[in-house]
Amino acid sequence: MSIFGWLKPPPHIAEVQDQEVVKKQYKYWRMRIFIGMYVGYIFYYFTRKSFTFAMPAMMTELGFDKSDIGILASVLSISYGVSKFVSGVMADRSNPRYLMGFGLILTGLFNIFFGLSSSVLVFAIFWGLNGWFQGWGWPPCNRLLTHWYSQKERGRWWGAWNTSHSVGGAVIPIIVAVCVQMFGWRFAMFVPGVMCIGVGFFLLNRLRDTPQSLGLPPIEKFKDDYPRGKKLEESELSVKEIILKHVITNKFIWILSASYFFLYIVRTAVNDWTLLYFVQVKGYSYLVAGACVFWFEIGGFCGSLVAGWASDKIFDGRRGPVSILFCFGMVFAVLAFWLSPNLPLVDSLLMFVVGFLVFGPQLLIGMSAAELSHKKAAATSNGFVSCISYLGAAAAGYPLGTLTQIWGWQGFFIILVICCAVSMALLLPLWSVKSNPAYTDEEATKA
Repeated sequence: MSIFGWLKPPPHIAEVQDQEVVKKQYKYWRMRIFIGMYVGYIFYYFTRKSFTFAMPAMMTELGFDKSDIGILASVLSISYGVSKFVSGVMADRSNPRYLMGFGLILTGLFNIFFGLSSSVLVFAIFWGLNGWFQGWGWPPCNRLLTHWYSQKERGRWWGAWNTSHSVGGAVIPIIVAVCVQMFGWRFAMFVPGVMCIGVGFFLLNRLRDTPQSLGLPPIEKFKDDYPRGKKLEESELSVKEIILKHVITNKFIWILSASYFFLYIVRTAVNDWTLLYFVQVKGYSYLVAGACVFWFEIGGFCGSLVAGWASDKIFDGRRGPVSILFCFGMVFAVLAFWLSPNLPLVDSLLMFVVGFLVFGPQLLIGMSAAELSHKKAAATSNGFVSCISYLGAAAAGYPLGTLTQIWGWQGFFIILVICCAVSMALLLPLWSVKSNPAYTDEEATKA
């Protein structure tokens, strides 16, 4: 048996025939699994973002400069981005219960080891390992959201789950600030680490694999919601089939990846650079600037919910129209943010609007990658586009910072407006697409 044999998904068992029992069990497991995923991903954010907010105290105590910190940030982005694709392949052939649970436990351990260290090299090793196991969080959720929620309702469920990003991003600065203030930056790594280990065991208890592993019918049968009216194949695919047939040669995945790249430049740039912009250009204090940036996450929370609902209810499961409209709005929101007067209330409102519009397509592009691929390749497809998106996140770091240094903040905003427009243009071919027409009736019903 492979050393990863324990990750294998459990076998399907005989299907329950009593429809009342099926309804009751589906209701119970869908809510239990959703709560587990939601709480779990909040805590994945705790170990990913703890370093970001402990960074100023670290620099002061250890004498690090910005280049040292930049190395650690780059290590995390690279290891996390690559891991999202690799773990996506794993997730399509694994039990998400164990992949997500043990991933969170391991990120917690490496957070603690990071807090016990003092050299850049050792920091880089532990932070890179943290980033690698961070990649075990998203793909299991992708698999579960695809298998437990049907296409016509998935936008609302996925949108609600996506708000876990914003909850985690809003709560962790408070935890870190209290730890740094009372005990020092090392405790700002220890406390989230210990919390994540505990929640990792919670995930092992709460999550399960597919409905069929519990004797329930597949979600398409239960909801009578088959993509394009066709029954989907439920047999397992080989890794080669998943990657080559359903990801690499899938034109929709490449369209989504390209759009995601430019969207993540905008998301990461707004998230990482606007506090500095408020302080340097608008003369705000760090407290006022931080209060303005806070509304970016609140806007993202609301945008995720609205985007998911609109794609289900207004566009009948088509994700493209909502993504395109949100990207179109982003062009004007970024322009308004650039040209706004020096009023914290106005800037807070605009940060809310930008967050609202950015997180909508950020949710739906990832969902589209799962839906426009084979059901059994959903996590791999999402992992692939996510990997490309983190190249965009990397481009929003040193490259964008260098261009801003040369062209000033005017150049910064012009680049963001262009990225919004390019992301929108790339999505236009997907306006009327709901499912992948490449899967023929014969292919879809093949056992």
